Amino acid sequence: MAVAPWVVSDELWGLVEPLLPRSERRFRYPGRKRLPDRQALQGILFVLHTGIAWRHLPLELGYGSGATCWRRLDAWQKAGVWERLHLLLLERLRAAGEIEWSRAVVDASHVQAKKGAPKRARARWIEEDGAPSTTSSSTAAGSRSRSRSQRATAMTARS
Repeated sequence: MAVAPWVVSDELWGLVEPLLPRSERRFRYPGRKRLPDRQALQGILFVLHTGIAWRHLPLELGYGSGATCWRRLDAWQKAGVWERLHLLLLERLRAAGEIEWSRAVVDASHVQAKKGAPKRARARWIEEDGAPSTTSSSTAAGSRSRSRSQRATAMTARS
């Protein structure tokens, strides 16, 4: 029988668990007990695999609420868990000789484009007096065409 793709195996959990940030429970006013990370991960994988909305994650599955899973996903993203997991898995595949580089493709959907990249320096003038702009040059007042409001139109001529 095939295992659902969102069920985290013990082998995968052994790789993921050390990468997750630890969160200690408060001693005073501890609040509700935290959902175990493995269940939250399975909830995240269920939502991503099925494509359902976070709010529609069924509580009956035991993965917690969609809001809990989304917050955990966000916290792990900010902590760099996914990037470290990706590098770890690539390293293992590379060591096993399982990566076929002849089929590798790099494009904008796979390589991150940083929003905060440094802005390009403004081009310096080559000459002291630059050429006049061809897109926005002012013209003498006499050469401008008359506006429509100054001409008599069919509507204004009758009155």
